[in-house]
Amino acid sequence: MKKVGLIGYSGHALVVAEILNTLNIGIAGYFEKDQVKSNPLQLEYLGYERSSNFQLKARDLSLFVAIGDNTIRANILKFLIELNADISTVVSPQSIVSSSAKIDIGSLVSFGAIINPFVKIGLGVIVNTGVILEHECKIGSFSHIASGAVLAGNVCVGENTLIGSNSSIKQGITIGNNVIVGAGSVVIKDIPDNGVWAGNPVRRIK
Repeated sequence: MKKVGLIGYSGHALVVAEILNTLNIGIAGYFEKDQVKSNPLQLEYLGYERSSNFQLKARDLSLFVAIGDNTIRANILKFLIELNADISTVVSPQSIVSSSAKIDIGSLVSFGAIINPFVKIGLGVIVNTGVILEHECKIGSFSHIASGAVLAGNVCVGENTLIGSNSSIKQGITIGNNVIVGAGSVVIKDIPDNGVWAGNPVRRIK
């Protein structure tokens, strides 16, 4: 099994590294524009993913973009796909994932998440700690379902969207692309593309 090279080394990368350790998958090091000052895991600095020798350095690695920001993560993943790089998908063994669920490459399923039957998760999605995705939910590429969020059955979330921690989404709701739903929100109506929403019940605030 190939070792994993992390792209990005901030708080989110610490969670990814912990899951890789529970899976007994080795971590070769991290890629960043510059070497980080704080290195709690004592990982080797592997250079910058946009450097001329990146492909040579990454040739024998599987890569995972360990960056929480949806837009940055999307840009790097698209770059890696263009390079035909080997991209990891990381699923915690302490999560529960239905055998009928589909998870695309570059996605993370964190500790304690529950993914029920026929859920579809796009490219480079973060399903964070303790999330519940009920039956037939669809999560668009490069979105982030933050810790403790609960999505009832048949919820559709667009691309590059953030569902804040401890939010609750009613069954059958559709949330568009490029949306932020604030932490603790209760969503009982569809949300169109673009904008920031929050509250109980949710309302547009920006």
